[in-house]
Order: sequence, then structure tokens, then C-alpha cells
Amino acid sequence: MAKPESNTPVLFVDADVLFAGAASPSEHSASLMILTLSEVTLIRALVSEQVITEAERNLEAKFPKALPVFRHLVSRCLTVVPDPEPGELSSYQGLADPKDLPILVAALREKCDWLVTFNIRDYNPGHPDVAVLRPGEFISRIREQLTMLR
Repeated sequence: MAKPESNTPVLFVDADVLFAGAASPSEHSASLMILTLSEVTLIRALVSEQVITEAERNLEAKFPKALPVFRHLVSRCLTVVPDPEPGELSSYQGLADPKDLPILVAALREKCDWLVTFNIRDYNPGHPDVAVLRPGEFISRIREQLTMLR
């Protein structure tokens, strides 16, 4: 899928960020702010099927009351893309933890500028075409960009 022609920031959201957004007790958490920014189309947030499955499984086990919020967020805030095929992963071996490599490859395939996760160590050494950031770091960068528009 090609990157949109607009200047809209495109990011890939990992399962831990989606979990944190759905389970957040505060509307001001960085994870929930990212999802809200996507809902109002200031950014474009993508996830893969793997991310949806992992976040939903963890919510069912640890915080089932958040499942309705999770489903709302998925339907309103996210673009769901297919998981990479196994053959797509081979040339990227060693760039991320094996269980997270499909997420990195999906972010690269979709031409995302950022991959937002709490587990940045799982994406080392990473790939130069996608910056791996924690949610708070991403929000700081977006604030900087908005400040420049003044």
C-alpha cells in the first residue's frame, strides 16, 4: 500500500500501545491520544491482524472490561492491514525480535514513518526507514511539528 499523498503522519501501532489506549483510566494518556489523533484524521494509525489478535487476547485475559473500548478504537481509529507473508520476512531477519519481526515488516511495507511501542528494545537494531518510538516520544514529536505551523 502506498503512502498517502498528503503530509499526514503515518505510524504503525504495536499491540502494547493499543492495549494501553483501550485500558487507559485517563483520556490524556499518550497511547489514547495517539488513537484519538487518528480518529480525527490528524495522523493515520495502522495495525496488522497480528496486533489486533495480540491486544485482544491480552485484554481478554487481563482487563476484559476494556474490550468494548478496544473494539470501538479498532473500528474508528485504525486501519488494519494484512500480516506479512512468511516469505516477506526473510530479508529482514535479525532486525527485530522474531515474534515482532512481522510487525516491523508490516510497518516498512506500509511505508510508515514511525512504529510506536513501549517495547523499543524488541525492535533493535531496527530499520533506518522507520523510527521506533514510545507513545510519549511520538506525542512530543507531533507537538513540535504543530508548533512549527504557527
